[in-house]
Amino acid sequence: MHVDDSQLKKFLIGNSIISKKEVEEVLEKSEKKKVFFDDLLISDGHISEDDMRRAKSYVLGVPFISLKNKKIEKEVLSFIPEPVARNHNIVAFSKTEKGLEVAMLDPEDLEAIDFIKKSTGLRILPRLTDTDSIKSALLQYQKSLKAEFGDLLQKDISNLKKIDIKEGEDVSEEELKKIAEDIPVVRIVETLLSHAILQKASDIHIEPFETEVVVRYRIDGILHDAMVLPKTASSGITARIKVLANLRLDEKRLPQDGRFKIDTNGNKVSFRVSILPTYFGEKIVMRLLPDAVKGFSLEQSGFHGENLERIHSATKQKTGLILITGPTGSGKSTTLYTILDILNTPDVNISTVEDPIEYQMPRINQTQVKPEIGLTFASGLRSLVRQDPDIIMVGEIRDKETIGLAINASLTGHLVLSTLHTNSAARTIPRMLDLGAEPFLLVSTINIIVAQRLVRRLCSEKESYKISRAEKTKLSKYVDLDKILTTLREEKIVGEKDDWSTIDFYKTKASEECKDGFAGRVGIHEVLKMSPSIKDLIIAGATADKIDAQARQEGMVTMMEDGIFKAAQGVTTIEEVLRVISE
Repeated sequence: MHVDDSQLKKFLIGNSIISKKEVEEVLEKSEKKKVFFDDLLISDGHISEDDMRRAKSYVLGVPFISLKNKKIEKEVLSFIPEPVARNHNIVAFSKTEKGLEVAMLDPEDLEAIDFIKKSTGLRILPRLTDTDSIKSALLQYQKSLKAEFGDLLQKDISNLKKIDIKEGEDVSEEELKKIAEDIPVVRIVETLLSHAILQKASDIHIEPFETEVVVRYRIDGILHDAMVLPKTASSGITARIKVLANLRLDEKRLPQDGRFKIDTNGNKVSFRVSILPTYFGEKIVMRLLPDAVKGFSLEQSGFHGENLERIHSATKQKTGLILITGPTGSGKSTTLYTILDILNTPDVNISTVEDPIEYQMPRINQTQVKPEIGLTFASGLRSLVRQDPDIIMVGEIRDKETIGLAINASLTGHLVLSTLHTNSAARTIPRMLDLGAEPFLLVSTINIIVAQRLVRRLCSEKESYKISRAEKTKLSKYVDLDKILTTLREEKIVGEKDDWSTIDFYKTKASEECKDGFAGRVGIHEVLKMSPSIKDLIIAGATADKIDAQARQEGMVTMMEDGIFKAAQGVTTIEEVLRVISE
């Protein structure tokens, strides 16, 4: 089902989609660059991807179908497994006497058509569709899966009566092992984990109370009740998770930490487990971590403009410190690994010392801290510098010894990356001095300090509004609105003549696919560059506020300003930025 360039050219010119002159120019360019004609038309902005699909649909004589807001029967949808549908952008939407109708984005994906034909034994009738239709259909997989999980849980919970353990009752490790291997318990835990992955949760909280067990998922930084289980489920779930994380089953009085990994639909996810004894039993918190950092980029993380340039400039340095700061759960590790991924080339040796290793990265030597046997950040870092590294990553700077070694490593020809828990970029300096660093060493080693938070992204369905004069006056107390407007114009987010009276901001609009109006998160950042004047302030013992004021004077965009920039972009809301910054 290949579309011939001459047929496509004829159709586009005949329907006045693009002029003959433009077509000739693109054809000439595609021959020179050895790029496909249709790809070049899209990348050069002559036609959108979806309009190109419609054009190909007409040329090929393949019907074009829209699946937006179309309810697909579960039985029909299940003809194509979700991983195949997602990877190949193909969904089954109708079964008739003639065969199985499938909607797809790529009419030339013969591999997918052949696979579905063999697996279903049906005649496949391909139809072209658009991106929004595929997204809408893929959401229906999630809805049917959620219903499936609910049914599974109810069925398995009803079989748990035989494993009730009374409060304070001593149970041998052998008995607990039997409970952990009980089929309903195994299935309940698998369901909880799979459901959390499906919901894109970052953490699972399993909390025992007097008469019930509450399961909560942290999604986009906010905790949501996921389900309530009977108290009888508590001991079995705890035992099962302890088995998976290779923890002591009979230890109920002391906290325990562990880790395990599962493979779901070809994606490996690691679970970092923390178990803490509470009054009504053991509370479990699990952090979900993708096994590899794939597909991340600084741009996708929310970096842009001057902030992005400052990071790229710092990564080109051969020595010095790059510090990422923020509270727990602010995306520091993701930013750190994204920068490492940029630096990860065959001509450098990268070594890390971490607690824990959150993402596994190819060609990087990662060491896990084990304080119980004397392998701390400091001792690990001391050994790392003898391993001939070019780049060193220290998971976190926590004490005087670690900060001294990190500074020393950056002074002796290494680029060092690390994180600290501070509220802003400028407050990192007093924190490091408090940990025992010398001011003259800090100014000699720090390249940049990145402070960040995560804000929730608005869904595609959102409500626009213009900010009032009162709101503008209120915002101007916290941010430099003129600077934000200049940045919006420079990055061509708004037109040269636009001002705050014409720029749209957005509010959430709940929909069936997007319950609270948000989906996913993005970073807001401030990047402090070590300039001569800031070095002078540090040597003089200036406060964090004075350092911050000087950095802003030199063009640093604050986190709040970056948040308002993203609100004006339509990425998030002003309220969400204020919520996150005030935390």
